[in-house]
Amino acid sequence: MLSLRHSTTWLFAALTLAAPARAQQPPAQAQQQPAKDEDVFNDLVTDLERDQTEPKSAPPAPAGGGQSLNPDIAVVADFAAAVFSDEQHLQTGDHDPTETGFNLQQLELSIQAAVDPYFRFDSFIVFALDGVEIEEVYATTLELPAGLALRFGQFLTRFGRINPTHPHAWDFVDQPFAIGRIFGAEGNRALGVEASWLLPLPWYAELVGSTTRADGEESNRSFFGADNLGVDGPADLLYIAALKQFFDLSQDWSLLWGLSTAFGPNATGRSNRSEVYGSDLFVKYRPITRESSVSLKWQSEVFHRRIQTPESVLYDHSLYTQLVWAFDKQWAAGARYEWGSPTFDLDGTRVVQPIDPEWTGNRHRVSSALTFLPTEFSRLRLQASLDLPAWRDDPIFAAFLAAEVSVGAHGAHPF
Repeated sequence: MLSLRHSTTWLFAALTLAAPARAQQPPAQAQQQPAKDEDVFNDLVTDLERDQTEPKSAPPAPAGGGQSLNPDIAVVADFAAAVFSDEQHLQTGDHDPTETGFNLQQLELSIQAAVDPYFRFDSFIVFALDGVEIEEVYATTLELPAGLALRFGQFLTRFGRINPTHPHAWDFVDQPFAIGRIFGAEGNRALGVEASWLLPLPWYAELVGSTTRADGEESNRSFFGADNLGVDGPADLLYIAALKQFFDLSQDWSLLWGLSTAFGPNATGRSNRSEVYGSDLFVKYRPITRESSVSLKWQSEVFHRRIQTPESVLYDHSLYTQLVWAFDKQWAAGARYEWGSPTFDLDGTRVVQPIDPEWTGNRHRVSSALTFLPTEFSRLRLQASLDLPAWRDDPIFAAFLAAEVSVGAHGAHPF
């Protein structure tokens, strides 16, 4: 007995070859038509049965690198309970825990998508208890030739290694104080345009250059900072150049070394300039020649700042170095050391700097952290630090217990 599916197939075929088509044929062909109709009928039945039994192929991928037309949307929340030995602590990051008690470091909403084969769109909106801000929103080209790419909008510049990253990509609860001291609580970011070029060299080498606004108290404090003096010409913009290099030392060891510079006007006068020079080093051990969940990361950055004032030229130095050891698939331990020098003039004399008048001596800070990662969507971190600013009579102790949860599709972070 025919199944219901086969009965439906035969009925559809029969209706398709119904009498109206046959009635239009001349009488002279009436005797030849039955054989022809029977062949067409059998072919149609065969095609219909094949369509019902063969697996359907997937529809072609949409434009823009195979990504769905719907954007990737993710939400990342960072919370922290904090204890400080001194209410007048010296945390410099806008996303750092800043109060004894409970803190919402940030709630980040990311919306990312390929616009078409030519552009990609990324936006990161941050919610805090005191308001909402657009942290980054930019478009990136996808199809420029010769290893070139352009990015335009508001973005964290690619000065050094940690500046372009978000808190959920950090190995510690707070950002190094060098970033806040030199650029500001948000790190160096602004509206502008950036160009990058993948150099035709035997090793990975990328040259990056950007031009942005020079104002912003929380992002350009070494330049115009809170004083928006406007743009009368190219000299009133901030310029950043960076060289990123990657070396594959072996199957288990890799190294990234970068050089960066930023230069632009400062608030002491339009003709006065500020310059920041930096070098960053990142070494990673991740065994792939054998099965292991152990990894080791060493990251360091050094900064030299030079500020021209009407009276003199001032300079200072800052650095941090950190080591993170993932000793299990879900556990990691880290240690970080930070140092910042006082400000000197060209004669080597300590002076009071207009941007950081309280920074009259060396500052040292050491931190340790223990991180537990239940899954890739959550993280718990316990951190303690000892801060030793020379201009304070007592050290500053701080302890954080931080929790992070994330939902949605969030793009991968740089190596």
